[in-house]
Amino acid sequence: MTVSDRIRIKSERVLSDGYCVLTTTTFEWRRDDGEWQSQSRETYHRDNAAALLPYNLSQRTVVLVRQFRYPANVRGYGDLLIEAAAGLLDNETPEKRIRAEAEEETGYRLGEVRKIFEAFMAPGAVTEKMHFFVAEYDAKMRIGPGGGLADEGEEIEVLELPVDEALAMIDDGRIVDAKTIMLLQYAALNIFR
Repeated sequence: MTVSDRIRIKSERVLSDGYCVLTTTTFEWRRDDGEWQSQSRETYHRDNAAALLPYNLSQRTVVLVRQFRYPANVRGYGDLLIEAAAGLLDNETPEKRIRAEAEEETGYRLGEVRKIFEAFMAPGAVTEKMHFFVAEYDAKMRIGPGGGLADEGEEIEVLELPVDEALAMIDDGRIVDAKTIMLLQYAALNIFR
Protein backbone atom coordinates (compact mmCIF):
# COMPACT_ATOMS: atom_id res chain seq x y z
CA MET A 1 0.00 0.00 0.00
CA THR A 2 1.37 3.43 -0.96
CA VAL A 3 1.10 6.62 1.07
CA SER A 4 -1.47 7.96 -1.42
CA ASP A 5 -3.62 4.86 -0.66
CA ARG A 6 -3.50 5.79 3.03
CA ILE A 7 -4.67 9.40 2.85
CA ARG A 8 -8.07 10.92 2.01
CA ILE A 9 -8.24 14.72 1.84
CA LYS A 10 -11.56 15.97 3.26
CA SER A 11 -11.08 19.74 3.00
CA GLU A 12 -8.44 22.37 2.41
CA ARG A 13 -8.73 26.10 3.06
CA VAL A 14 -6.31 28.94 2.32
CA LEU A 15 -5.58 30.93 5.49
CA SER A 16 -3.07 33.35 3.97
CA ASP A 17 -1.79 34.07 0.48
CA GLY A 18 1.03 36.55 1.08
CA TYR A 19 4.77 35.86 0.92
CA CYS A 20 3.84 32.17 0.80
CA VAL A 21 0.56 30.28 1.00
CA LEU A 22 -0.67 28.94 4.35
CA THR A 23 -3.42 26.31 4.23
CA THR A 24 -5.31 24.23 6.73
CA THR A 25 -6.18 20.71 5.62
CA THR A 26 -8.42 18.09 7.18
CA PHE A 27 -7.69 14.54 6.07
CA GLU A 28 -8.07 10.94 7.10
CA TRP A 29 -4.96 8.82 7.60
CA ARG A 30 -5.11 5.04 7.46
CA ARG A 31 -3.09 3.79 10.40
CA ASP A 32 -1.04 0.58 10.36
CA ASP A 33 -3.89 -1.25 12.10
CA GLY A 34 -6.27 -0.33 9.22
CA GLU A 35 -8.28 2.26 11.16
CA TRP A 36 -8.91 5.67 9.55
CA GLN A 37 -7.99 8.58 11.81
CA SER A 38 -9.13 12.17 11.16
CA GLN A 39 -6.32 14.75 11.39
CA SER A 40 -5.90 18.46 10.67
CA ARG A 41 -2.69 20.24 9.73
CA GLU A 42 -1.60 23.72 8.74
CA THR A 43 0.93 23.73 5.92
CA TYR A 44 3.20 26.56 4.85
CA HIS A 45 3.68 26.19 1.08
CA ARG A 46 7.13 27.54 0.29
CA ASP A 47 9.10 27.18 -2.95
CA ASN A 48 12.07 24.82 -3.00
CA ALA A 49 15.47 26.38 -2.37
CA ALA A 50 19.20 25.82 -2.73
CA ALA A 51 22.13 26.42 -0.37
CA LEU A 52 25.86 26.49 -1.06
CA LEU A 53 29.09 26.23 0.90
CA PRO A 54 32.07 27.66 -1.01
CA TYR A 55 35.33 26.20 0.32
CA ASN A 56 39.04 26.64 -0.28
CA LEU A 57 40.81 23.39 0.53
CA SER A 58 44.38 24.73 0.49
CA GLN A 59 43.55 27.68 2.78
CA ARG A 60 41.05 25.60 4.82
CA THR A 61 38.43 28.37 4.59
CA VAL A 62 34.74 28.67 3.84
CA VAL A 63 32.55 31.59 2.77
CA LEU A 64 29.42 32.31 4.80
CA VAL A 65 27.11 35.31 5.10
CA ARG A 66 25.61 37.23 8.01
CA GLN A 67 22.15 38.82 7.84
CA PHE A 68 19.01 39.73 9.75
CA ARG A 69 16.26 37.07 9.90
CA TYR A 70 12.98 38.26 11.36
CA PRO A 71 11.57 34.81 12.32
CA ALA A 72 14.74 34.03 14.33
CA ASN A 73 14.37 37.42 16.03
CA VAL A 74 10.75 36.59 16.94
CA ARG A 75 12.04 33.44 18.69
CA GLY A 76 14.42 35.52 20.78
CA TYR A 77 17.62 35.20 18.74
CA GLY A 78 18.99 38.71 19.20
CA ASP A 79 21.81 38.67 16.66
CA LEU A 80 22.30 38.50 12.92
CA LEU A 81 22.33 34.92 11.59
CA ILE A 82 25.49 33.41 10.12
CA GLU A 83 24.45 31.23 7.20
CA ALA A 84 25.42 29.55 3.97
CA ALA A 85 24.40 31.48 0.86
CA ALA A 86 20.93 30.33 -0.16
CA GLY A 87 17.77 31.28 -1.97
CA LEU A 88 14.49 30.14 -3.43
CA LEU A 89 14.59 28.49 -6.85
CA ASP A 90 12.15 30.96 -8.48
CA ASN A 91 11.29 28.49 -11.29
CA GLU A 92 14.96 27.86 -12.14
CA THR A 93 17.05 24.71 -11.80
CA PRO A 94 18.80 24.39 -8.44
CA GLU A 95 22.22 24.65 -10.13
CA LYS A 96 21.38 27.83 -12.03
CA ARG A 97 19.75 29.49 -9.03
CA ILE A 98 22.56 28.70 -6.59
CA ARG A 99 25.14 30.20 -8.96
CA ALA A 100 23.11 33.43 -9.09
CA GLU A 101 22.68 33.44 -5.29
CA ALA A 102 26.42 32.96 -4.80
CA GLU A 103 27.16 36.00 -6.95
CA GLU A 104 24.43 38.14 -5.36
CA GLU A 105 25.21 37.24 -1.76
CA THR A 106 28.96 36.50 -1.69
CA GLY A 107 30.34 38.21 -4.80
CA TYR A 108 31.95 35.01 -6.09
CA ARG A 109 31.42 33.62 -9.61
CA LEU A 110 32.09 29.94 -9.01
CA GLY A 111 33.26 27.24 -11.37
CA GLU A 112 31.82 23.78 -10.82
CA VAL A 113 29.10 23.49 -8.18
CA ARG A 114 28.51 19.99 -6.85
CA LYS A 115 25.16 18.87 -5.51
CA ILE A 116 25.60 16.73 -2.41
CA PHE A 117 22.04 16.01 -1.22
CA GLU A 118 18.46 17.25 -0.80
CA ALA A 119 16.49 17.53 2.43
CA PHE A 120 13.13 18.71 3.72
CA MET A 121 13.98 21.34 6.33
CA ALA A 122 10.77 21.30 8.41
CA PRO A 123 8.56 18.52 6.97
CA GLY A 124 6.01 18.74 9.78
CA ALA A 125 4.77 22.12 8.56
CA VAL A 126 6.70 23.44 5.51
CA THR A 127 6.74 22.07 1.94
CA GLU A 128 10.20 23.47 1.05
CA LYS A 129 12.91 21.05 -0.04
CA MET A 130 16.48 22.34 0.07
CA HIS A 131 19.11 21.39 -2.52
CA PHE A 132 22.60 21.44 -0.99
CA PHE A 133 25.76 22.31 -2.94
CA VAL A 134 29.48 22.75 -2.34
CA ALA A 135 31.98 24.48 -4.62
CA GLU A 136 35.65 25.34 -4.53
CA TYR A 137 36.53 29.02 -4.63
CA ASP A 138 39.64 31.19 -4.75
CA ALA A 139 40.31 34.94 -4.68
CA LYS A 140 40.32 35.20 -8.52
CA MET A 141 36.63 34.22 -8.56
CA ARG A 142 35.58 37.32 -6.59
CA ILE A 143 33.78 39.60 -9.08
CA GLY A 144 32.03 41.95 -6.66
CA PRO A 145 31.33 42.77 -3.04
CA GLY A 146 28.27 40.53 -2.62
CA GLY A 147 25.80 41.79 -0.07
CA GLY A 148 22.59 40.64 -1.72
CA LEU A 149 19.91 42.69 -3.45
CA ALA A 150 18.81 45.83 -1.61
CA ASP A 151 15.46 45.87 -3.45
CA GLU A 152 14.73 42.45 -1.90
CA GLY A 153 15.54 43.81 1.56
CA GLU A 154 18.91 42.08 1.71
CA GLU A 155 21.81 43.59 3.62
CA ILE A 156 24.36 40.80 3.75
CA GLU A 157 27.88 40.75 5.18
CA VAL A 158 30.30 38.29 3.54
CA LEU A 159 32.47 36.23 5.91
CA GLU A 160 35.54 34.21 4.95
CA LEU A 161 36.36 31.97 7.90
CA PRO A 162 38.75 29.15 8.69
CA VAL A 163 36.65 25.97 8.62
CA ASP A 164 37.76 25.06 12.15
CA GLU A 165 36.49 28.41 13.42
CA ALA A 166 33.17 27.93 11.60
CA LEU A 167 32.79 24.47 13.19
CA ALA A 168 33.60 25.93 16.61
CA MET A 169 30.87 28.52 16.01
CA ILE A 170 28.35 25.67 15.88
CA ASP A 171 29.56 24.42 19.26
CA ASP A 172 29.38 27.82 20.94
CA GLY A 173 26.02 28.81 19.44
CA ARG A 174 27.12 31.52 17.02
CA ILE A 175 25.93 29.38 14.08
CA VAL A 176 22.39 28.12 14.68
CA ASP A 177 21.06 27.84 11.11
CA ALA A 178 20.26 24.23 10.17
CA LYS A 179 21.30 24.35 6.50
CA THR A 180 24.63 25.89 7.45
CA ILE A 181 25.29 23.32 10.17
CA MET A 182 24.49 20.52 7.70
CA LEU A 183 26.87 21.93 5.08
CA LEU A 184 29.69 22.52 7.57
CA GLN A 185 29.31 19.01 9.01
CA TYR A 186 29.38 17.60 5.47
CA ALA A 187 32.55 19.59 4.77
CA ALA A 188 34.19 18.36 7.99
CA LEU A 189 33.42 14.74 7.14
CA ASN A 190 34.03 14.77 3.38
CA ILE A 191 36.20 17.72 2.35
CA PHE A 192 38.48 18.86 5.20
CA ARG A 193 39.33 15.42 6.60
